[in-house]
Amino acid sequence: MTAETPDDLLLIGVIAGPFGIKGLVKLKSFTDQPDYLKRNLRDIFVGKKFTPYSLTNLHEHKPGVLLMTLRGVETREAVDELRGADVYIRRSDAAPLGEGEYYLHELVGLLVSTTDGQELGKVREVIETGANEVLVVTRPGQSDALVPLVREFITEFDIPGGRVVVRPIEGLF
Repeated sequence: MTAETPDDLLLIGVIAGPFGIKGLVKLKSFTDQPDYLKRNLRDIFVGKKFTPYSLTNLHEHKPGVLLMTLRGVETREAVDELRGADVYIRRSDAAPLGEGEYYLHELVGLLVSTTDGQELGKVREVIETGANEVLVVTRPGQSDALVPLVREFITEFDIPGGRVVVRPIEGLF
C-alpha cells in the first residue's frame, strides 16, 4: 500500500481516541454512508503524513461514531498516539455520488454571485450545523456572509464552472 497525495484523498473523520484496551479506534465520522465504507473500505490514511493503515474491521457504534481495528495498532496507548488525527480514504474508495450530489469540500473556493449577476465573494468554508450546512462567504472589504444551504437561498451549483448562485433575501447580505 502506497501513501497517497492530498488530491487523491477524502477526509472521512477524525480519531477521537481509543475504545477499550485492545486497540479499537473510535472515529468521529463525517460520512453519511458508514455501511458503504464497512463493505468496501480496506485502507485508510492517517494524519498530516497520510500514513497508510490496513483496516481489518469497521462498524458503526452510534450515529457519527465508527469503531475500527487497524492492522498493527493493538493497544490503547497506540491508539492514543493517533488521537486527533484526520482520517482519509482514497477518492476511488468513496461511495459514488448520485445526480446533483457533491462533496462539501468541493464548495470551498467557489465564486458566489446573486441571481442578477452581482459578485459577492468566495466560499471560504462550509459549516455543518446539524440542521443544514452553511456557506461562509468571504467578501472583499466586508465581513463574511453566512448563506444557509437550502433551496430558498441557493438557486444553482456549478461546481465544474466554479460558482454558486444565490437568491439575495433582505438582511442576508
